[in-house]
Amino acid sequence: MKHLSALLASAALVVASAPALAAEKWDMPLAYPATNFHSENAVAFAKCVAEGTGGNLEIVTHPNGALFSGNDIKRAVQTGQAPIGERLISAHANENPLFGIDSIPFLATSFEASDKLWKAAREKLTQALDEQNLVYVYAVPWPPQGLYFKKEVNAVADMKGIKFRAYNAATARIAALAGMAPVQIEAAELSQALATGVAESLISSGATGVDSKVWESLTHFYDVQAWLPRNVVFVNKDAWSALDDGTQKAIADCGEKAAAEGTAKSKALTDQTLKTLADNGMKVSEPSDQLKSELKAFGETMTQEWVDSAGAEGKAIIDAYKAM
Repeated sequence: MKHLSALLASAALVVASAPALAAEKWDMPLAYPATNFHSENAVAFAKCVAEGTGGNLEIVTHPNGALFSGNDIKRAVQTGQAPIGERLISAHANENPLFGIDSIPFLATSFEASDKLWKAAREKLTQALDEQNLVYVYAVPWPPQGLYFKKEVNAVADMKGIKFRAYNAATARIAALAGMAPVQIEAAELSQALATGVAESLISSGATGVDSKVWESLTHFYDVQAWLPRNVVFVNKDAWSALDDGTQKAIADCGEKAAAEGTAKSKALTDQTLKTLADNGMKVSEPSDQLKSELKAFGETMTQEWVDSAGAEGKAIIDAYKAM
C-alpha cells in the first residue's frame, strides 16, 4: 500500500511539473545597450508575455548585439536562427523602400506626425514583413534625430569631407548630398569609431548620444529634428504559426502595450537626453537659418526620390499621411 501511495505521489508530481517542462524559451537579439530605453522596453515586453502565457513562453533578451549584430538580426529571425528580434527597420530600406518610410528627412518631425505616418504605412509594412517570413509585433520611435559634430557647423558647406556615420540608406544619402564621407557603423561600435576617428559626425537621437557618451569625442549637437526612425519587433512566421491562439494573443496584446509604453518613454527622453548632452559639455543648439533651409531642401529631394523608388504604394502612403 505504501508502495502504491509512493507511485501515485510520483505520478502527481510529474503531472504537476509538466507545464514547466513544456515551457518554451525564445532568445531575442537586440542591437542596443541594456540601458537603452528600447532594450528596457523589450525586457518589459518579455515579462508581459511570460505573465500573459502563465510562464509557457519565456523570452530572453540579448542586448548590445551580443547574440547577433544589429545588421544580422532581421536575417536571423527570417531564417529561424532566432524566433524573435528587434531591428531599426529603416536599415533595410535597400531591401524594400517601404522600410525607409520613417527616415525621409523632414517629412514627419514630431511624435504626432510620426504616429500619423506610421498609421498610414503600417498595413503595407506588415505585408512586406509577411512576405519575408516575419510577423509584425510592435514598433517604437526614437526621439527626433539631430546632427552631431566636433566643430561648429552653420551651413552644408561646413560639412564637406567630414566622415559621417551612416546606418541606413537615408543617412548615406544625406552624406552624399552634403559632400560628407559615409561610414557604415552599428550602434554597438559607435563609441570606438568616434574615439578612433573612423567617424567624426552622425545624425541620431539624444538617446544614442547619451548611450555612446559622444561628448568624449564630439562637441556640437544641432536639434534639426530630421525624423523619428522606429525599431520594429517581429517574430519568425514559422515560430508564430506553431503557437496556440492564446499565446499569439498574449504576444499581440503585450506588443500593443510595449508600443504605447515605449513611445511614452521616448517622448520623456527627448528633453532629458539633450540636457544630459549639455551637462557633459556639448553645445546643444538650434540649426542656423541657412542650415535649416539647406536641410529642408535635402528633405524635399529625398521625399521625391523615395516616392519614385516606392512607386504607387509609396505615393499612396504619403498621400494618406498628408490627408490626415
